[in-house]
Amino acid sequence: MTIDASLIQQAAANAAGAQQYPKGTLYIVATPIGNLADITLRAVHALALADAVACEDTRVSAVLLRHLGLDKPLLALHEHNEAEAARAVVERLSRGERVAYASDAGTPAVSDPGARLVAAVRAAGHRVMPLPGPSSVTTALSAAGDVQGGSFRFLGFLAGKTAERAAQLDELARQTAETTVLFEAPHRIVALAQALAQAMPARPVTLCRELTKQFESIDTLPAAALPAWLDADTNRLRGEFVLILHALTRAARSDEVPTVTAEHLLRILLAALPLKQAVALTAEASGAPRNALYERALRLKDEATR
Repeated sequence: MTIDASLIQQAAANAAGAQQYPKGTLYIVATPIGNLADITLRAVHALALADAVACEDTRVSAVLLRHLGLDKPLLALHEHNEAEAARAVVERLSRGERVAYASDAGTPAVSDPGARLVAAVRAAGHRVMPLPGPSSVTTALSAAGDVQGGSFRFLGFLAGKTAERAAQLDELARQTAETTVLFEAPHRIVALAQALAQAMPARPVTLCRELTKQFESIDTLPAAALPAWLDADTNRLRGEFVLILHALTRAARSDEVPTVTAEHLLRILLAALPLKQAVALTAEASGAPRNALYERALRLKDEATR
């Protein structure tokens, strides 16, 4: 299906054009995390007005702009050159230009470059205008159903070094009253799942993969079941991950590490998987006898159909 870029730009101008977009301003533009349709009309209009677009990866932003029918000078601004590139942006703003900044996906400066740029622009006395939009953090939280979490903490990627990562996980295991949001890459998701299973086995975890994309998946299960669940299907290892560590109920909070019953695991996995697979994963995660679990699963399925 061909996108009519001129119609998109006109719709954006009609919807967002009444607001002022002053010159000499840095526009922080949230961009889609996977689905192009999630870009806002206001973002399209700001990009159309921009004299230049600073971006984390010029190749990624060039594709987005091409879809929108826009051709703009692109300035590379990423974690390795942010301080130097920020000075170039400030110079452009001093000449009265409008400059937009977009990271590869989502809202800039949230586990992405952008914070140093914003600080430099503000220090130089120029205005920064944020344009809200897609964010994998809030997208994942909205689908997690974490009814116990009154607040959340965003940690992004945990430390790569073993000792620092272990210390972070130890702290997370104790912070049971607060929801925590983590990011993880596909090549590290198995190691993280194993660490979570050991550190906080009863903690409900919502694992979001490929958010907003065609093969998006969102599943919630106890941390103890994560390694076996991932191992059951290699497709579950593909894509970028957002994990929501749910807050525990007041009754479930204690100084001792809680246990996860085989019954609890079985009920959760039966809701998402075929019976045999649910039984196999429960047996592996809990150590309970497979034959007994199979009989129990049959009864649970029978009860659910009555």
